[in-house]
Order: sequence, then C-alpha cells, then structure tokens
Amino acid sequence: MVLAQERLIARVREVCAADDRLNAALMYGSFAAGEGDAYSDVEFWLFFEPQWLGQVDSRAWCEQVAPVLYLVRNEFGTDVVVFPGLVRGEFHFATTGDIPSVRAWPARNAATDRMIVLDRRARLRPALESLPQRASVPQSGSDMEALCGRFVNWLLLAHHVASRGETLRAWDALGHAHRHLVWMARLVHDRTQHWLTPSRQAEADLPDEVVIELRRTTAPADPAAVREALRVAWQCGRGYWTELAKRHRIGLPEELFAEIDAAV
Repeated sequence: MVLAQERLIARVREVCAADDRLNAALMYGSFAAGEGDAYSDVEFWLFFEPQWLGQVDSRAWCEQVAPVLYLVRNEFGTDVVVFPGLVRGEFHFATTGDIPSVRAWPARNAATDRMIVLDRRARLRPALESLPQRASVPQSGSDMEALCGRFVNWLLLAHHVASRGETLRAWDALGHAHRHLVWMARLVHDRTQHWLTPSRQAEADLPDEVVIELRRTTAPADPAAVREALRVAWQCGRGYWTELAKRHRIGLPEELFAEIDAAV
C-alpha cells in the first residue's frame, strides 16, 4: 500500500522539476532517512534563484502538490502545510544563497541521494556530503558534565516554581528536564541512534523497563503529580549522572546532590 506521504513526495519532485525558478531542493526527516510511516511529516528545503523568491506564493506553490487545508508560518520561519488526511508538510522557502548554510547542520541523518530532490548546478550535493551521516554524540567527561548540569538546571527551575505554586510553569520546565533525561538514558544504555530528537522512537530504542521509568517522570499539570514526577526525574537523573561520572572518571557534586535529595 502506497502511503499518502509517498504520493505527496512524488508530486513534490514533479513540481520541483517543472519550476524553472528553483535551483535546488532537498528532502529531510523521516522519509529521507527511510523511517517514514503513516504518521510522519513530509519535509523539504526549496532553494530558489534570489530574483524569484519574492514572487513565490508559498501557498500557491504547495497547492500544486495537493489541496492545502491550512498553512501557517511557524516560529522558525518554516511554512507548515496541512494536506488532506491531516498530513503535515514542512517547506522552507529559501534562495541559493542559503545553500552554504547547509554545511552548518549537525548531520544529514540520511543518504545524500535520498535527500536530493533537485540540484541543477550541483551545489547542493557537496554541501550535504560535507556533513556527517549522524549527529555527534557527547564523548568527553566535560560533555557529560554539561549535559547532566543542564538537566539539573531545568529540574531545579521546575522545583522552585512548583514550590511557588506555578504548576503550569513547573510542568513546562519539567518537559525540558525530561528531554535531557532521555539523552542521559540513551548514553547510559548506549542507544544513541536518534540523538538529535532523543524522544524519537525511544520506546523502540530503549529497554522496556527504562521506558516505563521515564514515563513516570512525566505528569499532568496537577500540583501533586508534578511533584511526584520531579521526584522520579531526580531519582533517574541522579542514577544516570552517577553512572556517566563513573564511566568518564569525573567527580560528582555531592553537596548539590544532598541538597536536591532533601528538597525533592
């Protein structure tokens, strides 16, 4: 069975090939990586010749692909389209002057040939091939300390605002702490294949018992539930931090640990 997303991707390729204003285009995300499914987005960068970009109507361009139910420019400047079937599409409308910026991406996370949709002047391929296949994973003791420190930074913010009675703010901060906690879990269990988005396929990548424990570090925005999630998050994070410190022969901030133990 052909997925709706696969039909959309094929149509994007056709529209790109027919648009003489377009110099290059690439696909990224799940389908470029060969991991797309019925719930995945379709995601593209479109590099127009500079003199044409101002004349491109992003909605009209996307309407050539499929009917557009809705389009919004998100907070990162990306045009997010909703196609029939509630399929999300992300389209970055850029110019050829933006192609060199591809070299600053952390990784490709896909084969170059799967990513390239159009490359009329062969400028996009070398930019993509300059990138590592996968994002670099923290290796040094200082990297580990920084990651663990960022976890505790968010955890303490959540603790303090929860104590003040700002449950929604604590819930938000806890989400940031949780992201760092999943990174720590991936390092401890050597499951770093989806590093850039650590929650991606976490249920498949991490051991079942770890997933169960990590679920306990999330909570509805209820004061008691948030406090319990904070307690479990610290319990997990403390253990991961201790294990990473042992592996990388770095010291632990024992006084800090003692104070957090008492607080949460």
